[in-house]
Amino acid sequence: MRTFWIIAALLLAWNLMGDMAYLMQVSADLDELAKTDPVTAEAFRSMPTFAWSAFAIAVWVGTAGAIALLLRRKVAWVLFAVSLAGVIVQFGWTFLGTDLLAQKGFGSAIFPLFIAAVALFSTLYARRKAADGTLR
Repeated sequence: MRTFWIIAALLLAWNLMGDMAYLMQVSADLDELAKTDPVTAEAFRSMPTFAWSAFAIAVWVGTAGAIALLLRRKVAWVLFAVSLAGVIVQFGWTFLGTDLLAQKGFGSAIFPLFIAAVALFSTLYARRKAADGTLR
């Protein structure tokens, strides 16, 4: 059970960092960002509402999932699954709807792939814990 609490706490910390990243990105001064990273600034500037919404859903619903996990609620896995869907939509647009990979290279996909892997792990872990009775 100790491992459960460690994983749940780490997932909450991870999701809170995602919340901070969202707030920083949504409030970024794109003119300032363009001075140091014009490709990313343009990607942010051209990001459609649905992708911003997917980003918001990914981080905020993921945090709700982590809180539900800590409260040992079965709904955690559903919240994590919704968050995973948000991650897929957001990064799907980022990499399919822009030329970010062509301009920045495959290295720009490594962290988003890690984010997607954590979102998938969160969903599967919470689902397994719901199935084994840890979550009620």
